[in-house]
Amino acid sequence: MSQFSDKFLGFFDKLNPRTVLLTSLSLIICISLLMIASASIPFSAARDLASLRFFWYQLAYVVIGTMIAMVVYRIPLRVYYQRTHINVVFLMWATAFGLLILTAVFGDVINGSRRWLDLGIFNLQAGEVAKAVMVFVTADYVVRRSAELRSNVFTGVRLLVWYLPVGGLLLFQPDFGTVLVLFATLIVIIFVSGAPALQYAWILFMAIVLGGIAAWLEPYRRERILSFTDAFDDIQGSDFQLARSLIAYGRGQLSGVGYGDSVQKLSHLPEAHTDFLLAITGEELGFLGVATVLFLEMLIILSIMVISLRALKRRQLRLSYTIFGFAVVIFGQVIINAGMTMGLAPTKGLTMPFFSFGGSSMVVLLIMIGFVLRVDKESLEIHNQRLNDKY
Repeated sequence: MSQFSDKFLGFFDKLNPRTVLLTSLSLIICISLLMIASASIPFSAARDLASLRFFWYQLAYVVIGTMIAMVVYRIPLRVYYQRTHINVVFLMWATAFGLLILTAVFGDVINGSRRWLDLGIFNLQAGEVAKAVMVFVTADYVVRRSAELRSNVFTGVRLLVWYLPVGGLLLFQPDFGTVLVLFATLIVIIFVSGAPALQYAWILFMAIVLGGIAAWLEPYRRERILSFTDAFDDIQGSDFQLARSLIAYGRGQLSGVGYGDSVQKLSHLPEAHTDFLLAITGEELGFLGVATVLFLEMLIILSIMVISLRALKRRQLRLSYTIFGFAVVIFGQVIINAGMTMGLAPTKGLTMPFFSFGGSSMVVLLIMIGFVLRVDKESLEIHNQRLNDKY
């Protein structure tokens, strides 16, 4: 494992993970804006909106996210991890929890879910904030309790004090997809922190069973699970989106039907610029377009993993686990979004990171990138000052 990580790190060192990350991110956002412009025009026209409304909105979210990410990039890491009279990680958790409460009370109901909090200039999806915050909470906990977790993984049950209130409010919305990403990230971080393999297997088994039961008990989730097994048995009902998504991929074949020439975006695939934007990309740009998007996502994830691995080799465990958790969140959403549009997984309301239309998702993801770049900038300096144990 050590030899593999050294080769992996050495390969990306030659490329410079920061350069790979920023280049891949810039490219995928450019492709995203082009595809959102194409996919959203029929949706806008049907509602008498400006034809490029969603393009300009997404561009605004990119600008806002970049500006906040630049602020995050300038904040020294000691602000997060050197304990003073303010526990920053707890403050972030309390903020996310408060936003979820406000969403439950005052949130707007869209498509049957109360996930959005109207802030006037834009709608905030508190679940996106919770994804980032819970990574900080988990990373901090597994470092503080590392000895306990390595001897008995079940001591990690204390983390449920932080997870259950957040997960409960997300299920109330309902937003089962975000809950799935949160708990999957928790399980993966606990695994890499050195949890005993046998005990970890039991935790994983129980999580799968409980998640399966929770999905099956809710009628609309059960319908989604059953519908993806045969995407064309009820194309006017439960399979409506999935069937048309697969038709879009089928029409695109290798090189696509041409930019702007999608048929499925013409009200056949509802709100195609959001969760099913990858399918429209497959139709217009073909397999090559989809492969390019997924390749850029992979480069972003691998770049973050390399920066995490560098911090781990310097024994900066909180930094390493935190940005590793960000990579897991992004990877999980890529797998789920691609899987659902291709009929490999039940449909869930999760965006393709940095690609699908979604203001809260884009802003929070860019903030994550700002933090990752700060770690990359400061990690060596922390190591030279022999302050690794504080981070």
